[in-house]
Amino acid sequence: MDTEGIEQLELPAGSPPVMPWRQFADWIRMEQDHETVLGWIKRGYLPTIRIGKHRMVNVALLIKQLEEREI
Repeated sequence: MDTEGIEQLELPAGSPPVMPWRQFADWIRMEQDHETVLGWIKRGYLPTIRIGKHRMVNVALLIKQLEEREI
């Protein structure tokens, strides 16, 4: 496979490219306040993807967006 010109995204060790939003809330230590994370999703603050009936946080895209904001 020719990957020339394709930017490779390095995820932190142990982070999957997507995860269920509740699991994401626990991962970022918001386990006591899942509703806050759900609000972030509804407002479009977190990139998500729907897989079947499940709403998943796109961790890979979120990390990329955060890296691009660094100055």
